[in-house]
Amino acid sequence: MTENVALRARMAERGLTQDELAAQMNAALLEITGRLGDVSARTVRNLVSGATKRPIGRTRVALELVFGCPISDLGFASPAATAPPEESVLRRSFCTATTGVIIGAVSNVSGRRSVGTSDVLRLREGMATLTALDQTRGGHAALERAALAGAAEAVTLQENAASQTVRQRLLSVAAHYTATAAWSCIDARQLDRARLHLSEALRMAGMAQDSTAQLRIWNSTAMLAHQRHEYSEAIAASQAAQASTAARRNPLLSSLAHARTAIGHASRGDRQPALRSLGYAETALAKADSTTPSPAWFSFYGPAELSALTAIVRELLGEPAHAEAASHQALASLPVRLRRNRSMTTVRLAAAQLRQGEVEQACATTGAAFELMVGDPLPGRLRTMLGDFHRTLFTVAPSAQAAREWADQHRTQWSAS
Repeated sequence: MTENVALRARMAERGLTQDELAAQMNAALLEITGRLGDVSARTVRNLVSGATKRPIGRTRVALELVFGCPISDLGFASPAATAPPEESVLRRSFCTATTGVIIGAVSNVSGRRSVGTSDVLRLREGMATLTALDQTRGGHAALERAALAGAAEAVTLQENAASQTVRQRLLSVAAHYTATAAWSCIDARQLDRARLHLSEALRMAGMAQDSTAQLRIWNSTAMLAHQRHEYSEAIAASQAAQASTAARRNPLLSSLAHARTAIGHASRGDRQPALRSLGYAETALAKADSTTPSPAWFSFYGPAELSALTAIVRELLGEPAHAEAASHQALASLPVRLRRNRSMTTVRLAAAQLRQGEVEQACATTGAAFELMVGDPLPGRLRTMLGDFHRTLFTVAPSAQAAREWADQHRTQWSAS
């Protein structure tokens, strides 16, 4: 049995562990079939070790979608001329699913008399799959629909819960699914829908008595308010996150809440409160126990993300040199799998360079953002950032050759995404 060196190399390029590749393959299957995949770390282990030499059906389609290449480029034997029936169905689904429609995260089991912990665990697994899809593609309509479908099932199941504990856990799951739908709308710049989802998510989190879900929702509320230029509300929401039981118990969660508060203060030009909140965020992060497990939705946060948020604060305070340094620090350690986060940090780096008069360097930097998201439409937030960069570029250097070349090279890709 010979190890599949090609597949292992592709995984290393993207910084994927076996568990993470399994999650992304399940996300791909969810997107093209409307049903959650059942790929496990063992499945991936067999693929990497060479125990599976000719993946077929769902496994093959998921691998090709995740890596964007034929199965033969991943070190596997060429497929037979006639594909198995299931594979043909999957391929037809993929070819026609131009918007990535997701029918639902899990199947309905309304006929059951009693709903227990196994249902909670199953729904949580679906939530992890949607998180992987978000980290790969960013917010989009199909992700929103899948999250709302998961929330709807959790709400339906809680009516037949075996105990009050199970009922609260299902309501917690529903709150997190709805928060995911809200986040997808925020990332896609569908702000009115995001506000409606956040209101519903907060209601369910209250019934579930889930302080972690409440912190998550307040964090998203602060982001939404910032996008709507409602900076006082953004500060109030982030301070509500700071005051949550979850933040008081977990320094890592507290750090994010303080960083979000710093952005709110910086948006209003309040330098000292902004830097003070950043200091609180750094102190809390230093106290965090790296061995304490975090929710899947929170896996993006750590020193690298705090550096990225610091870059936002410094940019808002009119300190482009500090913003550039913080962006470089973030990109040095942001995981490869967080394509959207890395792309946005790259554009922020370019904006900081541009504000320091480094026109050619800034234009070259933005090219990496497009490369990171190749194969998928640009999320709304990223597209907005690129639009801001474009306007600033032609304000700072309207006649520069680099500016004209940037527009010629990227305008179509940016505006069409």
